[in-house]
Amino acid sequence: MSEKQTILIVDDSMLNRALLADMIGDAYRIIEAEDGKQAVAALQKEGAGISLVLLDYVMPQMNGFDVLEVMNKNGWIKDIPVIMVSAESDAAYIERAYELGVTDFINRPYDVNIVRRRVMNTLMLYQKQRTLMGMVADQVYEREKSNNLMVYILSHIVEFRNGESGMHVLNVQAMTEMILTQLMRLTDQYPLTTEDISLITMASSLHDIGKIAIPEEILNKPGRFTDEEFAIMKTHSAVGSDMLDDLELYKDEKLVRVARDICRWHHERWDGRGYPDGLAGDDIPISAQVVALADVYDALTSRRVYKPPFSHEEALRMIREGECGAFNPLILECLEAVADDLEKRLNHGITGREISIDSLHLSEATLDNGDAEASSRTLELLDYERMKYHFFASMSNEVQFEFTEEPPMIVLSDWSDHKLDLPEIIMDPYNDEAFCATFGQENLQKLSRLLRATTIDDPVIDMEMEATVGDELRWFHVLARALWSGPSDPVYLGSIGKLVDIDDRQAELIDLQFKAYHDPLTEVVNGAFARKVIAERLGSGEACDRHRDRHVLALCDLDFFKQANDTYGHQFGDRVLKHFAERLQESVRGEDVVARVGGDEFLLCMECPVDPRPLIDRIHRSLEGDFEGFPLSVSMGVAIAGSDVRDYDELFRRADVALYHKKRGGRSGYVFYSDLDEEERDLLLEGAHTALSGIDRDESDQ
Repeated sequence: MSEKQTILIVDDSMLNRALLADMIGDAYRIIEAEDGKQAVAALQKEGAGISLVLLDYVMPQMNGFDVLEVMNKNGWIKDIPVIMVSAESDAAYIERAYELGVTDFINRPYDVNIVRRRVMNTLMLYQKQRTLMGMVADQVYEREKSNNLMVYILSHIVEFRNGESGMHVLNVQAMTEMILTQLMRLTDQYPLTTEDISLITMASSLHDIGKIAIPEEILNKPGRFTDEEFAIMKTHSAVGSDMLDDLELYKDEKLVRVARDICRWHHERWDGRGYPDGLAGDDIPISAQVVALADVYDALTSRRVYKPPFSHEEALRMIREGECGAFNPLILECLEAVADDLEKRLNHGITGREISIDSLHLSEATLDNGDAEASSRTLELLDYERMKYHFFASMSNEVQFEFTEEPPMIVLSDWSDHKLDLPEIIMDPYNDEAFCATFGQENLQKLSRLLRATTIDDPVIDMEMEATVGDELRWFHVLARALWSGPSDPVYLGSIGKLVDIDDRQAELIDLQFKAYHDPLTEVVNGAFARKVIAERLGSGEACDRHRDRHVLALCDLDFFKQANDTYGHQFGDRVLKHFAERLQESVRGEDVVARVGGDEFLLCMECPVDPRPLIDRIHRSLEGDFEGFPLSVSMGVAIAGSDVRDYDELFRRADVALYHKKRGGRSGYVFYSDLDEEERDLLLEGAHTALSGIDRDESDQ
């Protein structure tokens, strides 16, 4: 069921509004305004969503003519028809209404059939007008798009013979458009219009078609030309011009005439030292002058069989200093003005969007003034939507992408240059060096596997991955939708999606995780995290088999630590704890667990398939000593995980019992739980003050 069209009824009389609404019927969505200000507010809010306005003249605050003037000022009158409804019948009044753009006029008292028929006719007329405008614009756009495509294919054939990259034509087109646009802003010496710029930009694609007649061994010669070879190469400009002159049907078309001028004279120079005719100054058409500069710049900055590419800065210097011939000073001034944007646009890809804008300009020129104005308003709305997109994209740190399998190509939103330092269009991205260096082959292969594993019913995937941006690794969240062909025998066509920079959030998360799992003073892990890791290694969690060997758990307690706090203060005590934690970490391997589980109590857990006594003895001796005049004495209780115990709590309890035995017997040393007899174990268990009970063992060190 189609959505109802919206009609705005503007009248200060509630009765008149109700009568008109009843006459029109329920086939439309009706909104009402009781004066001109409310009408303007409704138009501002609904915009083109309003299909028709029924407007009274005599109203308080803002009359009908005032509303029409606002509608003209904002361009609404072009898209929204207005029928004036009023008791006024004076000819001057009606003429004024038509001058302000009303479509029809209905006098009161109303006739139901007249009102209903005129409303239907007006809506039908405007709907058909919009449809026809859309059809004409689509046809012109498709025609120009096809023209662009054919010109590009023809030019690419020439480049293919010349061994060039295929981007030369697009680069020359883009640079020609940029310089001509800047020239139009800079001076009125050359009477250029936007349509002229579009035409010259399209014609620039044909500047080298004469090379199709040059032998391939000369075109692709890696070394310097001989005089004879250079003479042959120079004929390509005249050959291209002659080819266009020989066209039977279209040689008088403006596009062909401009292309012929460019072909013949794009190697002429401002001082008359070019070829083939030795023209100088403005005897050279401005189209050929600009394409000549664009051709030279791209030749300098591109790799050729006979030379490596020069940098953007070096190319500008060479052109500026006349090493490639003399150019129009005004054009050189334009080149300097666009230099900052030039490198970015050419080296970071030319999108189909720029080329399609040219087609859109030509499409607009084909329509009459009224239609062109309507298109301009549409473009303004599109610009507004694009501005909103840029704003929200920058706020969310996202880059949108579209990937196609055939041909293999990825198109990134234009923020990709700022965020990723990547071009907007990348051909064969899985083999593109810069693209793979940014995201990594492993990440790209994983993303491809996930997308290909989706179905038509469940096509969306998301993942997080690291990408290299500049010199740093940053985290991105990838949300993508696989594109499949029809439901019967679906084929993977590509994907669309977005990358959201979550590096700051990831850093915060990592920081929070670190704080959650680590002791804030010593920065070793805390008891809760140690418990989780050790439990997994002992086999009670989802641990790997390599962790199921024999483990040793030792509890280490600083003897007399309370005296350090009482004598030297708590800051000194904190330094003692940090020093002790560092000594512990230095005494074991990187994969061993070191944790702080109480005030001055630390835990060690190590894999030790052999007799652990030499290991514990070495660790104990390394821990004792002196710190800033305070003697370090350490008591240790040790328990061994074996076939009889794989539970963390039980292993911790045994180490705690052994530690308690050592501290009761004189401190400074270590005791293995396995060395205690059953009676000792039971007695010690009753009196042990464990970290699990929450009692600070410092009390026993008084």
